[in-house]
Amino acid sequence: MKLMGISFAEFPSCPLLLCIALALCFNQVSSTTNETDKLALLAFKVGITRDPFGVLNSWNNSIGFCQWHGITCGQRHRRVTVLNLSSQELSGLISPHIGNFSFLREMRLQNNSLDHEIPPQVDNNSLVGKIPKNILGCLDLFALSISYNELTGKIPRELGSLPKLQKVNLNFNNLSGSIPFSIGNLSSLAQLSLAWNNLGGSIPQVLGHRTNLQVISLTKNRFSGKIPSSLFNLSLLISFEVSLNQIQGTLPASMGLKLPNLEKFSVHGNQLEGLIPPSISNCTKLVPSLENLYNLSKFRISDNQLGSRKPEDLSFLCSLTNSTKLHAVDIGLNKFGGVLPKCLGNLSSTLNFFYAFRSQIYGEIPEEIGNLVNLELLVLGFNQFSGVIPSNLGNLQNLVILQLSHSNLRGTIPSSLGNLTKLIQVHLQGNNFHGQIPSHLSNCRSLILLDLSYNNLSGAIPPQLFSLSSLAISLSLSDNHLTGALPIEVGNLRALTMLDISNNLLVGEIPSSLGDCSSLAILGMQGNFFHKSIPQSIRSLKGIEELDLSHNNLSGQIPEFLAVFRFLKRLNLSYNKFEGMLPCE
Repeated sequence: MKLMGISFAEFPSCPLLLCIALALCFNQVSSTTNETDKLALLAFKVGITRDPFGVLNSWNNSIGFCQWHGITCGQRHRRVTVLNLSSQELSGLISPHIGNFSFLREMRLQNNSLDHEIPPQVDNNSLVGKIPKNILGCLDLFALSISYNELTGKIPRELGSLPKLQKVNLNFNNLSGSIPFSIGNLSSLAQLSLAWNNLGGSIPQVLGHRTNLQVISLTKNRFSGKIPSSLFNLSLLISFEVSLNQIQGTLPASMGLKLPNLEKFSVHGNQLEGLIPPSISNCTKLVPSLENLYNLSKFRISDNQLGSRKPEDLSFLCSLTNSTKLHAVDIGLNKFGGVLPKCLGNLSSTLNFFYAFRSQIYGEIPEEIGNLVNLELLVLGFNQFSGVIPSNLGNLQNLVILQLSHSNLRGTIPSSLGNLTKLIQVHLQGNNFHGQIPSHLSNCRSLILLDLSYNNLSGAIPPQLFSLSSLAISLSLSDNHLTGALPIEVGNLRALTMLDISNNLLVGEIPSSLGDCSSLAILGMQGNFFHKSIPQSIRSLKGIEELDLSHNNLSGQIPEFLAVFRFLKRLNLSYNKFEGMLPCE
């Protein structure tokens, strides 16, 4: 049997995909008949457990099997040449009897939900399992795609006996084990896609001997060890992705010398360390010092150990200024050190994502960052900045998330942040900000989270802040030097889940309006100077889980309603002047 055509399709948008392209052994032709095909089809039907559209209803003895739904037969031998049941929402097992279709040219089962292990009985198709000794009698199998399913087990080492195999796509399954060394025998291999499985071990050095390789995709597995140096000799390589593994070591200094066709290089989410090799500039289709990447839209090298903690570590960002379509820059969770260059403000006006979390960056945040007017997410938290928040940060009127926490910033919180009316989350905790909380923050009508804790803020809490009825996740003002009373406007925060004003210098009574915050689960007011009794309105906080009023000057009876808070997990009333008994339900 000669494979006349092959259908190799991949649909990344589909949640489940099964597209199998097969070549079958020549010696099967003489030993099988029309009845063999019919029985194989009926066996396939038995393995299907769900057929919502009834497409297999016609598979019975009332008509010839060549007229069954999804079946095409050859005119001469009346044997099955095409099995097409794509996009029928079928569920069940892949029948081992598909190995008996000796005239099959195409099998299309994509966009279904066929699972279980790849059946070892398919060895007559040279697909998986035990490969027959007469493999040399098989015609070329050049594409195998079984992505987006729930297949388990190991990659069969017998795949290495198919020297004409060009494409292997097993993405998005539950395959385990390691990459068999026999894969190195596939001299025609151009694409190896094994992403999003549970594969482990080291990446075989022998892959570097497959000089036709153009695509290596191993993202989101458990590979460890170093990237084999031989892979950087693959001059035809276009895409290399090993992100989200446990790979260690450094990128070799010479890695860019023999990769002239490289267009995609993704290594984030590993344990790499050291510098980005300057030789990468020789990858003329990837990074000629980055400046010729005119169509680059995303630049991600996060979650490694890149950098040398030298001032010039981040100078490579200036090479991205010619990337006029750039949308995202992700350099976080590295060891860059250095300062953010002023050229940051010259990055594309299309940039909407800049992530440099926990990268040991020091120096000042450049004022030029205010030029990135389409920025939606700015994450610079957990660094070692000095200086202040640039006032022209208020130019970023499309900003949705601002994360500058724990970064050694000082000065006052600029009132210009009130211009950022699209803000949803603001994280400024753990810095050295002083002065008052700017009332202009009340202009940020979409805020669901505001964290100003652990600073040196002083003065009264502006009542306008409590007009932000959008606050739903948390308002944290703890561990500052705030004074005055808690404004009665706090009752406007009816959607708020957590309110933390602990460890300040607040005085006065607990406002009864606090009982209007009916969504509160966590309320921290400890470490202040509140006095008098707990207002009866607090009984309305029926979803409260944690209540801490300790270290105040509260007095009177402990309210009986505390005993009926059914979700309460933590209650601290210590270091006050309460009287009487602790209420019991």
